[in-house]
Amino acid sequence: MFVVALTGGIGSGKSEAAKQFANIGIPVVDLDVIAHELTAIGAPMLSDIVRIFGQEFLAETGALNRAKLREHVFNQPNERLKLQALIHPAIHANALKLLQDHEDGLHPPYQILVVPLLFENNHYDDVINKILVIDCDETLQIQRTMARSKMTEAQVKAVMSAQVTRATRLALADEIIKNNGSVSELHENISLIHKKFIKTCIVSQ
Repeated sequence: MFVVALTGGIGSGKSEAAKQFANIGIPVVDLDVIAHELTAIGAPMLSDIVRIFGQEFLAETGALNRAKLREHVFNQPNERLKLQALIHPAIHANALKLLQDHEDGLHPPYQILVVPLLFENNHYDDVINKILVIDCDETLQIQRTMARSKMTEAQVKAVMSAQVTRATRLALADEIIKNNGSVSELHENISLIHKKFIKTCIVSQ
């Protein structure tokens, strides 16, 4: 199994990059997608979150109010640790199962594991072969996140400051894709790096 960890700062374009890998036939396991599935309406973990944090974190629809919960735990380390202790083991177990299922059923040349906070934890070090960082200028990170998530500039900057620095991400990357341009430019760069990963996988076999 050859696994490429895809990461980057908030607003860097990780989701679009992951979508493009999927479009060219590479299996993608996204930790954010898993987290959403585990906390969807009807999922047992949603009941656990409500039991631990309270009914106020449910929206009128019965869905998890993710924005409110994120704001609640962001500046409260003890609350954040409680949430992480609840959901991270399940996310980890589901991610490893999906990777193995893809390997057994599809036999892909490599897989993409999207880990937004890759450098903030080491939970996936033992399955990762390469690290791909999607990078863009910090002004673009702020603009994109504000447009996508309806966050204020101050809120985006607070999230960025809580993540590892851009310089640290770039220093720890095996491969870097600059995403300061258009979506079509990102797609072109994904195609190029895909060919490189294919060659790397062939050599490593």
